Amino acid sequence: QVQLVESGGGLVQAGASLRLSCTTSGRTFSNYAVGWFRQAPGKEREFVAAVRWTGGSTYYADSVKGRFTISRDGAKNTVYLQMNSLKPDDTAVYYCAADEFITRATITLSRRYAYWGQGTQVTVSS
Repeated sequence: QVQLVESGGGLVQAGASLRLSCTTSGRTFSNYAVGWFRQAPGKEREFVAAVRWTGGSTYYADSVKGRFTISRDGAKNTVYLQMNSLKPDDTAVYYCAADEFITRATITLSRRYAYWGQGTQVTVSS
């Protein structure tokens, strides 16, 4: 099993920044992907960003490109999501997820991730 714990959410004003953390523990894989997804009230869960643990390739949703940066720290088994220039539309519960069988074609698909954290709330006021 893989355990994921998110932290770093909060209430900020539009234009502010937040950094989310996703710390992984438990079973490790030689190569897996960690993704961030978000879900706003009444909306479906959507892909935000992802990173491959080996190699560090990153992927972003168009809506966050240029504002969000995903990174990983191998020593801390932690993936970060740096969120800048936040907008009210970024308000959602943010989840991190991990899986070892993710391909480039499936990296944006939430249903392909087996392991999920509990989520952290991000609220951006206008």
